[in-house]
Amino acid sequence: MRLDFIRPLYERRGPYASVYLGALTGPERETHWHSVRDALDGADPATVAALAERAEAAAAGQALFATHGEVVLAEPLSRPPYERATWSPLPNIAPMLLERGENVPHLRVIVDHAGAELTVYGSGAPRRRTVQAAVWPLQKTAQGGWSQRRYEMSVENAWEQNAQAVAHEIDEQVRRLGTELIIIAGEPKSRSFLMHHLGTKASDRVVMVEHGSRSDHGQFEEDVEQALDDWLDRRRGELLERHQESGGPVGLSQVARALRDGRVQALLLPGERPEPIWIGEGGVQLNTDQGELRHWGVTEPVRERADAALVRAAAMTDAELWFTDGVKDVAAVLRY
Repeated sequence: MRLDFIRPLYERRGPYASVYLGALTGPERETHWHSVRDALDGADPATVAALAERAEAAAAGQALFATHGEVVLAEPLSRPPYERATWSPLPNIAPMLLERGENVPHLRVIVDHAGAELTVYGSGAPRRRTVQAAVWPLQKTAQGGWSQRRYEMSVENAWEQNAQAVAHEIDEQVRRLGTELIIIAGEPKSRSFLMHHLGTKASDRVVMVEHGSRSDHGQFEEDVEQALDDWLDRRRGELLERHQESGGPVGLSQVARALRDGRVQALLLPGERPEPIWIGEGGVQLNTDQGELRHWGVTEPVRERADAALVRAAAMTDAELWFTDGVKDVAAVLRY
């Protein structure tokens, strides 16, 4: 899981109110909010008011993170892990990430002779783009005669040029967004032309699925979900194998040092880690030993949940986060 979307949380100094809410309807909403508010003991009134406004307006489950009178991040949750509210130095974000699951930056592409429909999935809401045909004709005919072959060649040239325009758009999206996976469906000939014109970086990320057209997305969406699950399983397996083969760091103390040095490519967590750890204001200032943290220059270490501190350090060092039952303790895959 890439953590770019939570970095704005760490651009503001805490403390943070972290609130997890289930779906609230009718009169129970106000009553429930009062119990949540009471749990935010010590939170400033402006922050509580900002949270109340968001909570009252939403009927669905959500996770809210606020500080200094502003809701910095609001994420919808289909099934909140459990309802809770905390006021602490760092946002209590690990439960939301665990429920949300790995968010694979990817492209969904349905291509045909007239262009393609592309949907970009990454941070924020999905964004749909359409590449329209710029070259015609698009349909072959059985008109016969001496010009039949030339006409058919003209049609296929149009298909290829339109697929080339789609390839250019995909290459641009991959360059800009760091897309991990490109899932392609559509007309077989156009898919073939598309693969021929894709750049190496994009073509290495392609998975073809059999179902899908611009007029019918039903089976395509099911194929996409399966492709994403397969990719995640492979990626998780690769990381676990690298960790085991390299003897990567295990345990809070070792992983904290690796994060401080910026050496972690992927942080591996078996689940939530609520036990305390010492932190400073800096993004990678965390340690199980208060004395060592002071030696690093932190004059006033404070205690915080281990998972909150680990997630902050991973986000600030551009490390990935993976929840997996393949490890029994906090672990890390190193960059070098």
